[in-house]
Amino acid sequence: MNGNGRKPAIGTYAVDTRTGKVGRVMGHEGPYVQLRPVGGGREWDCAPEVVRAATTIERLRAATAYENARSRGEVP
Repeated sequence: MNGNGRKPAIGTYAVDTRTGKVGRVMGHEGPYVQLRPVGGGREWDCAPEVVRAATTIERLRAATAYENARSRGEVP
């Protein structure tokens, strides 16, 4: 719930604090927040209490990691 009692807004970036993964908020399904990895891929569900807003550095780090993996042919 992002510390302030609300789910993060759709389209924003958030961190799954269980794994440290950064994802874009794609929706809210029941009690869960749906995140999609930076660069695309399969969404995963998180309980709102384990999600927090991603910092600019975290978002840029995730985007850079994706682009580097893409340039090495590791992801489409």
